[in-house]
Amino acid sequence: MQTKRIFLASSAELKADRDQFEILIGRKNKDWNAKGVFLELVMWEDFLDAMSQTRLQDQYNKAIAESDIFVMLFWTKVGKYTAEEFEHAFTQFKATNKPFVFTYFKNAPGSSSRNREDLTSLWVFQDKLKALGHFQTEYQNVESLLLHFTSQLDKLVANGFIEFGPDDGEPGGNRYSVTLTGNGATVQGAGATAVGTGGVQIGGSNTGSINTGTQVNTAGGAYVGGNVHAGGDFVGGNKIIYGTLPADLEPLFATLLAAVARRAPADKRTAAVQQVQELKAEAAKGKDADDGKLGRIIDGLTGMVPGAIGAVVSMFATPILGGIAGPVTKFVLERLKPD
Repeated sequence: MQTKRIFLASSAELKADRDQFEILIGRKNKDWNAKGVFLELVMWEDFLDAMSQTRLQDQYNKAIAESDIFVMLFWTKVGKYTAEEFEHAFTQFKATNKPFVFTYFKNAPGSSSRNREDLTSLWVFQDKLKALGHFQTEYQNVESLLLHFTSQLDKLVANGFIEFGPDDGEPGGNRYSVTLTGNGATVQGAGATAVGTGGVQIGGSNTGSINTGTQVNTAGGAYVGGNVHAGGDFVGGNKIIYGTLPADLEPLFATLLAAVARRAPADKRTAAVQQVQELKAEAAKGKDADDGKLGRIIDGLTGMVPGAIGAVVSMFATPILGGIAGPVTKFVLERLKPD
């Protein structure tokens, strides 16, 4: 069973929304437990208000660091502890690529008790989000909150961050079995593929001869030693190709640089261009690119230059860059697309 921990942070004024969020997670678990996924929801109500050797808030922060997803709800104010929880989660994500951070602002008439101090805390926090390049998601009512978060969970599944296992126990489910026979393997089940020791699976159209030892011979003078993964066309001709060719990246990044030059605010243009260069350098590593670093650069760049979002999304829709995007990069890209 794969467990994904969700930390929910908010002030007491949104208790009704928190309760409905908890019900949503319970319903998701009814559907997803059979697929091998359990969503563990962690809230401050789960902690004992007992004396401890450290602040109780330190225990909350520790739980945040161990979470996969951080969700913050805020409305008429942002208390200092809720703000601290966001800061801890966001810093942790920048350092380790998790937890994914979601901030939801309830854009609805507030209570009559709103005062200057509450409003100031709200405005200060929203300004901080803008400075970080992290944008809040607004919701009018609890139904729109639950609908949006459900869509985000579905995107996490689509991007591979949450992985469903085979269904168990039901006839006609997705159960599969694997039988190892000597150096080979037999697999049963829809879409299941197994390759035994020394075996090779090859898809698509192929010409020439193939040596299934440690080399692939394309009969055109090109040899590749060791492990080989071909995500696109492989062209022979007395060449050994490693990673992504820089020449392939030039036209893609030329388009992005042009978008940044047109759309970046004057005071952020130099920093934005630097982010583009860092993104290009990491992408040039091909399959060895750091997925978390790609995601962080994209998040920071598009936060500084929202007008470049279209160019970034288009770049990673190409086979060249789409093939190196991992779960974190895909998730950041999905968040950039309009709902």
